[in-house]
Amino acid sequence: MKYIIIGLGNYGHVLAEELSALGHEIIGADISESRVDAIKDKVATAFVIDATDEQSLSVLPLNSVDVVIVAIGENFGASVRVVALLKQKKVARIYARAIDGVHKAVLEAFNLEKILTPEEDAARNLVQLLDFGTNMEGFRIDSEYYVVKFTVPKKFVGYFVNELNLDGEFHLKLIGLKRADKITNCLGISLTELHMKNNLPEDEKVNEGDELVCYGKYRDFQAFWKAI
Repeated sequence: MKYIIIGLGNYGHVLAEELSALGHEIIGADISESRVDAIKDKVATAFVIDATDEQSLSVLPLNSVDVVIVAIGENFGASVRVVALLKQKKVARIYARAIDGVHKAVLEAFNLEKILTPEEDAARNLVQLLDFGTNMEGFRIDSEYYVVKFTVPKKFVGYFVNELNLDGEFHLKLIGLKRADKITNCLGISLTELHMKNNLPEDEKVNEGDELVCYGKYRDFQAFWKAI
C-alpha cells in the first residue's frame, strides 16, 4: 500500500520506518529538515514542507495514495489545520493522531476514517501489564472493543476450557488458545514453542504457559483482571 505520513517526530518516524520495512511505499513530510534527513533513506521519498500551508501541501500526491496519516501530535493547531485542508481537498482516507481527549473530540468532528491515540493505548497497555502481572498484548478494535492475548494465570491451569466461563461471567469471547509445548532443539536445549488452537473442544485442558486470546469490551477486561 501507499501512505503519506505528515509529521515525522518520534511517532511519525517509527510509523514510517516500520511500514516501509514491511514493503509499503511511504512518502514522508515534515517542516523540520533534520527530521526529513533522518528518515529520507528509509522511505520512498520525503519532503520538507509546511503542511499547514495549502499551497505547500499541494506538492504531495494526496489523492493517489491509499491513506494519508497526520502524525502531528504536540502542535494541536497544526494538526487540526492540516486535517481541515485534507478534507477540503477531498482526501478519501485520513488517519489522524490525537494526544488527548480535547484533541480527539475536535478531530471527531471531521468524520475521519480513524483517530489514532498511541499515548492512550500505550498507557492502557502498561496499566494492564502492571495490574495483571503477566505477558500481555492488546489490539484496539474501536473505542470500546479489544482483542487481548495473555499468558494464563496460574489459577486457570488444569481447568477445562468450558470451565473458565469467560463469556458467561465476564462477557469475554475466547477466540483461541496458544498451546505451550516443550521441544528440544538440535543442541539439546529445551524450549517452549507456542502454536495456535482455534477450535477448542470443551474437554481441552489449560496448561501452564498457554496463552488465551479473547475479544471484548475494555471495561469487561478490567473486571476480569480485578477478579483474578
